[in-house]
Amino acid sequence: MSATPTAHTATPATPRRHRARLLVPAAIAVLAFTATTAAADTSPTTAAGRTSTAHDRRAAEQKPKAMLDAWLRLWNGDLAQAPGIISPGFRVHAALLDGGDGSSIRGVDGLVAWIGQTRAAFRDLRFTIEVPPLVDGRYASVRWTATGTYAGGFPGAKAQPGTVVTFTGTDTLRMRDGRFAEYWVNSDTLSLLTQLQAL
Repeated sequence: MSATPTAHTATPATPRRHRARLLVPAAIAVLAFTATTAAADTSPTTAAGRTSTAHDRRAAEQKPKAMLDAWLRLWNGDLAQAPGIISPGFRVHAALLDGGDGSSIRGVDGLVAWIGQTRAAFRDLRFTIEVPPLVDGRYASVRWTATGTYAGGFPGAKAQPGTVVTFTGTDTLRMRDGRFAEYWVNSDTLSLLTQLQAL
């Protein structure tokens, strides 16, 4: 390429130079913006914002864990936990021992009544976490083991009252506005019925 412009290169037929003149200021503006952004990222205000965001993220991660701790205490008999962690529109999805699907169990009162019935059938029923909870966005899942003493009265059961039973299950819960709104449970009903000699 020649460094000396000719009459031909000065005509409008050479948009390359014109584009170069437009691109250079644009490139400088982009570099200036990038430098300004980089400088802002190192400022104390932004660093504080990042610290705050990290703190908020940790708090958001710990909130489901605290809710699951309260959920465990609730099933272990501390029924006062329910209003603080259960949504008024709470719904249950479960294959119940009476053949129901859990849709009749609604809200705080429905869940508390169901837990009360379960605990009446098994004195000293105790749930423990078998696998640490998994939390993904609005959903939490936890694997548990339950052990309790059969109190008698289960239809078709031949096990004597006082028989200790142990069974496992997995709870999956949907969280909304800081409370549990929906609940899916899968428990080892076959193992429980076998121990109750109901099969």
